[in-house]
Amino acid sequence: MNISNNSHPSMLTVEQALLQIKTTVPIIEINEKVALRQSLGRILAEDITSTINVPPHRNSAMDGYAVKSQDLPTEGNQTLKIIGSSFAGQPFVGQVNSGECVRIMTGAVLPIDTDTVIMQEQVTRENDQITFKAGQQAKQHVRNIGEDLAVGQVVLKRDHLLLPPELGLLASLGVPEVLVRRKLRVAFFSTGDELRSIGDPLQEGEIYDSNRYTLYGMLARLDVNIIDMGVIRDDPAAIRQALLTAADCADVILTSGGVSVGEADYIKEILSDLGQVHFWKIAIKPGKPLAFGKINHTTFFGLPGNPVAVMVTFYQFVQPALHQMMGYKTIPNIWKVRSLTQIKKKTGRTEFLRGILSQQTDGEWSVQPTKQQGSHILRSMSEGNCFMILRTEQGNVAVGDWVEVQPFAGLM
Repeated sequence: MNISNNSHPSMLTVEQALLQIKTTVPIIEINEKVALRQSLGRILAEDITSTINVPPHRNSAMDGYAVKSQDLPTEGNQTLKIIGSSFAGQPFVGQVNSGECVRIMTGAVLPIDTDTVIMQEQVTRENDQITFKAGQQAKQHVRNIGEDLAVGQVVLKRDHLLLPPELGLLASLGVPEVLVRRKLRVAFFSTGDELRSIGDPLQEGEIYDSNRYTLYGMLARLDVNIIDMGVIRDDPAAIRQALLTAADCADVILTSGGVSVGEADYIKEILSDLGQVHFWKIAIKPGKPLAFGKINHTTFFGLPGNPVAVMVTFYQFVQPALHQMMGYKTIPNIWKVRSLTQIKKKTGRTEFLRGILSQQTDGEWSVQPTKQQGSHILRSMSEGNCFMILRTEQGNVAVGDWVEVQPFAGLM
């Protein structure tokens, strides 16, 4: 994609940055075995092949009566004698002759001599006999052996994300343990002499460190191993040591603050000395100062200091990278809806506004920005329920124009 970026010729576009991240970050290939229940949310590290048939026997899909298809009438009514019952776990044992049937429950084994189930709602029962009309189909309402899973069938492929359906699927095969990819280890810390921990009194010019709590929440939702290294003061030696310590124990390092061009912003310089800086500026709002690089074999993201910029850059760049490293294939969830308001926008960079997505009385969806859009207004992330994505080449938005939205549901 060739995107003109005349306003910021030294910066990467969002698309260019994402491509560089995609082609740079590795997949973690270290695996471990875990109990089935502990595999939820993990990435499968091997193909799973069925060793049994599911279901292992023909069974009924309905509560009703098991009959021979040769006893189905082509016209008029048919009356059959009930000779027994088949329950789930308690099959009917015996022979079923023409003119006979067996009461059967959902999931119960079909008697050997029968091949069709008639729903109980479609019969009239009187004592030990049932009567039903023509129109029934041969072999209806029967689950066949191996209909869901057959012996030798590859049920799940490597790199599959294990969600509730997969846990049930594996349980139906009797699988007690699963080989999955090891959890990512993510270390993070904030930088800044002005930051204080919750509970400490604030002095003039100081603020509480909210970014570490936001980062913790976002990482916790991804089910990674989290290493919180706290707040590191604006001191090159302290930051350098923190980065080296993190690189020794983590697959990914995240920092917030210290990546712009201020006198006390040391991250980029130290990263250049310790490893590689792939890029550190993106044509994006908010979040222009975003450093991406590597220390030894550890991937590094230096996020901005403003809290909204931290969340925007995490969800647009860091989370896709973590998913890739986990072996998880993401599916973009971006809609186009109409804007309820006018929006001023210059071309040259992609803007991520916090929006409120709502359904109108006519059933159509539309969106409008939250009231305040400053990168320091963390409340806008709480008030909104989506990102409004205004691409690099897009200018002003008029009422009724189509705009892209990315719902927070499923993203966060």
